[in-house]
Amino acid sequence: MSMAGPKHTQINPATGEVIGTVEFGSGDDYERAVKAMLAAKEKWALTPAPVRGEVVRQIGQRIREKQHALGALVSAEMGKILPEGIGEVQEAVDICDFAVGLSRTLNGSVIPSERPGHFMMERWNPLQGCVGIISAFNFPCAVYFWNVALSLVCGNVNLWKPAETTSLVAIAFVKLVQDVLKESGHDPAVATLVCGHGKEIGEALIQDPRMELVSFTGSTAVGRHVNQVVAGRFGRALLELGGNNAMIIDRDADLDLAVRAALFGAVGTAGQRCTSLRRLFLHADVYEEVLGRLKQAYASVKIGDPLDSQTLCGPLHRPEGVKLFTTTVAKALEEGGKVLVGGQPWHGVEKGGMLSHGNFVQPTVVEVPATAKVLEEEAFVPVMYVVKIKDLQEGVKMNNSVRQGLSSALFTSSPTSVFEWTGPTGSDCGIVNVNIGTSGAEIGGAFGGNKETGWGRESGSDAWKQYMRRSTCTINHSKELPLAQGINFGGGNENGGEGKIMD
Repeated sequence: MSMAGPKHTQINPATGEVIGTVEFGSGDDYERAVKAMLAAKEKWALTPAPVRGEVVRQIGQRIREKQHALGALVSAEMGKILPEGIGEVQEAVDICDFAVGLSRTLNGSVIPSERPGHFMMERWNPLQGCVGIISAFNFPCAVYFWNVALSLVCGNVNLWKPAETTSLVAIAFVKLVQDVLKESGHDPAVATLVCGHGKEIGEALIQDPRMELVSFTGSTAVGRHVNQVVAGRFGRALLELGGNNAMIIDRDADLDLAVRAALFGAVGTAGQRCTSLRRLFLHADVYEEVLGRLKQAYASVKIGDPLDSQTLCGPLHRPEGVKLFTTTVAKALEEGGKVLVGGQPWHGVEKGGMLSHGNFVQPTVVEVPATAKVLEEEAFVPVMYVVKIKDLQEGVKMNNSVRQGLSSALFTSSPTSVFEWTGPTGSDCGIVNVNIGTSGAEIGGAFGGNKETGWGRESGSDAWKQYMRRSTCTINHSKELPLAQGINFGGGNENGGEGKIMD
């Protein structure tokens, strides 16, 4: 379908080269897409869940067959290194596998009734409305599949508004999904895509009462607006917002493991993951040793072409990221910080000088005082702040001191510390790890965070319940009409006596 909106140029962030042009949708295009979804909705909702699961299985298989090419496209348009691009595509495959099994286990509960001749159960049905998915640039396909794979097996129709700057990835994946739907005899409008600007397509989506569930991944500032709008019309908002994640390395930690985890957490995806490591709290007894090891580890990081197998740190996604990096480092220095590693933009000379036009920076480590205000703010750049702590309790307090609450990690060999960290007075984040870094969540667990991270949960565990509506069903198969709580309303009840009305 031809779109009526403006054309958008897609840029390779490593070279600054144009790699494609995308026709964005208009308000009229959005309306046509929603009408097509609604026309397909009833048939898809009435299709048995295991049959829907078979369609998702075929989608996952189709992705497997094209995994390397799709991963290379993710790397070229987003900028993450090729192993991470391929890994993100694998995440889409994994969640499809998870959803296939889920399609046969969308179980409700059978509940004992207090009334004779009555049966109570929970029943889960598809949403009455549609599902809208707004994703960010940093995971241009995985977040979509966290949502759409579950939503499809739950019986919903779905509209995706991707980040403007990763529209080529979105087009490739939705083409694949729609091909499978058509080959399986289903309406491709079940999984619809409208590329466009947030102020037009995104705003139309969140304002639309037909969008019963809106899944939004992005900044806390925009997420706050999305939440207010969707809540104002009594829709559901599923939010994945800022992280500002922390790791504590205690005095009894395995330092080899800890340093490797810190390096990947801070440098992976050039610091542009929701779960990237921003704050590193080091016990005083291991402080100097860990810093020495970190400097050595950072020295081995090759910056450059994300398609080069030797590269560990690719470019930032947009030129604005380089400006943010420079500003972030400057603020840390103003607050008494000291740059230990990096601290400057990086100008490559590889590929005949083409990388000199890329959005590269040096992965950076900054030592800051515990009172530095920069610790409270998340910046989507590879800058990690290091702070010395006296004990685990101080580390937990600092971990919990920020407004965000996504991912956290503790490195220790103490069982007591493990259960303190994961218990009621430990980390207040949605992801609480031990002896593993803040990044790299598996799809089997629910992904999401607390506080200003938005309280949303996607992917595994029971996240599927957000994509369905729950009904408590009471079925009377007797010839009597007893009231709950033994209420006597103008006649006797099965228990005798007057009964009591319960609040």
